Amino acid sequence: MSIDWKQYDSGGFFDELISSPGNARAPARKLANYLGSLDADELEKRRLMAEATIQEMGVSFTVYTEEGNIDRAWPFDLIPRTISRKQWDKTAAGLKQRLRALNLFINDLYHDQNVIRDGIIPRHLIENSVNFRPECVGVSPPHGVWAHICGTDLVRDGDGEFYVLEDNLRVPSGVSYMLENRAITKRVLPELFENDNIMPIDDYPAQLFDTLAALSPRKVKQPEIVVLTPGIFNSAYFEHAFLAQQMGAELVEGSDLVVSDDDKVFMRTIDGLTRVDVIYRRIDDLFLDPEVFEKDSVLGVPGLMRAWKKGNVALANAPGAGVADDKVIYAYVPQLIKYYLDEEPLLRNVQTYLCENDKDRAYVLENLDKLVVKPANESGGYGMLVGPHSTKKDQAKFAELIKSNPRNYIAQPTLALSTAPTLVDNNRLEPRHLDLRPFILQGKDTYVTTGGLTRVAMRKGSLVVNSSQGGGSKDTWIVDTEVK
Repeated sequence: MSIDWKQYDSGGFFDELISSPGNARAPARKLANYLGSLDADELEKRRLMAEATIQEMGVSFTVYTEEGNIDRAWPFDLIPRTISRKQWDKTAAGLKQRLRALNLFINDLYHDQNVIRDGIIPRHLIENSVNFRPECVGVSPPHGVWAHICGTDLVRDGDGEFYVLEDNLRVPSGVSYMLENRAITKRVLPELFENDNIMPIDDYPAQLFDTLAALSPRKVKQPEIVVLTPGIFNSAYFEHAFLAQQMGAELVEGSDLVVSDDDKVFMRTIDGLTRVDVIYRRIDDLFLDPEVFEKDSVLGVPGLMRAWKKGNVALANAPGAGVADDKVIYAYVPQLIKYYLDEEPLLRNVQTYLCENDKDRAYVLENLDKLVVKPANESGGYGMLVGPHSTKKDQAKFAELIKSNPRNYIAQPTLALSTAPTLVDNNRLEPRHLDLRPFILQGKDTYVTTGGLTRVAMRKGSLVVNSSQGGGSKDTWIVDTEVK
């Protein structure tokens, strides 16, 4: 049986494709009509083609388990998610505004700290931040930018508006999957790219290269850019290798680099040492340089911080940028936008309770069964409590965690996350909740991906979209509905 959109029911949630049974939203009309024209055999054929393409292209991700690391094929859903270009343009402007303010904030923290003196951010939040690096005080990276690559998580609530869920400023992952999702979809549904006005996304590697090249301390025509990875056992190794290959940059590990006596960075090659200008590092701060941070780290490069501080090499993202990748700081971003830019925020935050505030903490402790509780500096969906899906035992455990370290926890209401039609068993359509992670680049210029990585909760009713927690993904289409 072919898809019958009249039978699809989003269960009262805002659906990305269907506004009411049988009626597609404007950006999804051609897509819905086309999918409805495919019979069951043809739909199954396309789904199998997508699986074969993923295998052929070797798109995988790694999940850490107690039994060891497991490499899995990328969980992909055939049906894209659509957003109108008009709405996306407004969203992209809000993302650029947000990253500009965050970079001004980070730069201020490592210099004058006016934001603290003026009472916008409480001093103790920074003093107790696990990602504030005193070693970075006084450093001035190129263009005053610390976070060059940001992945901001957006969700759409029942009102159809995008809200910011969090900003990922340390080593945000996922952009390679955004690009691979498009490559798979183009191969499986090629007809739609001929007939629909779908905005391209394939300029990201070039934009990333240009952003990194503009940071080079040497004004040479072809600066040497490398991607620094922890190695093949890292969960994001596929992405590290993919981005290096796409940019034409070298993929290196710490042992491939050396810092000279005059604090310059070189790469070991079969032809000898080659000077390195820019390092896109995918290693956490604490493992970057054993001379300064973790003494036992074999992932980083001894002397790297000396070279960076002297301006002999650029690091993206800069060490210390993670001070703004803190879910407590996130709550202050609207104030930071007003403080640094004198502008109203174009994107709204999700309502956030700070457990370090007595009133907020009391509310959170009384409503753990209704809220989502998150630690301030975790990622990947680890260490969270999703109240409505938790047990009394889970709630008791989190109550103790919050009381013992209130600075480390925030809570947010359980949102009515939007849904999108997703193929489940026997190619049936069911709504699944999702989010969106666009990527923003800032260096000399600022750039936002056209859309981003859509992550899907593959289990019915689940709100957990992280691939490490069983989530999947689908292509994201920004559709220009005003082109005739």
